[in-house]
Amino acid sequence: MDIIELTRELGAAIQADPAYEAFHNARKVNKQDDALNELMSKIQLIHMSYQHEAMKEDSNEEKLAAYDKEFTEVYHQVMANPNMIAFENAKNGLDALMKKITGILTLCAQGEDPKTCEYQEQGCSGNCSSCSSNCGE
Repeated sequence: MDIIELTRELGAAIQADPAYEAFHNARKVNKQDDALNELMSKIQLIHMSYQHEAMKEDSNEEKLAAYDKEFTEVYHQVMANPNMIAFENAKNGLDALMKKITGILTLCAQGEDPKTCEYQEQGCSGNCSSCSSNCGE
């Protein structure tokens, strides 16, 4: 069987997994949440206003600070929304599944036995220079 065809089968299996279903459903609920979408639009406007002000030669530091404060306040409102919380949890579940799949594929490409290799997620060492996760912590 062709490797691309097998990849398509894997893609279909991923879409049938409960982690994908939870993510897909949470994303759908978010799109229907008018209050959340209003907050998301507000964040975009604040961000654009901040960028516009920051690009000026004589940018106003007080305005920038006010935009930053407003952005943080709205961001916290977004992240406190129950639908966004459910979405983030579902996204984390799907991300974990995808990391495991990618990890196993990488091990196989390195010569490990596809039937027995197990991906072990790396914990944070606290040294960001040795990491490619871009978590920023």
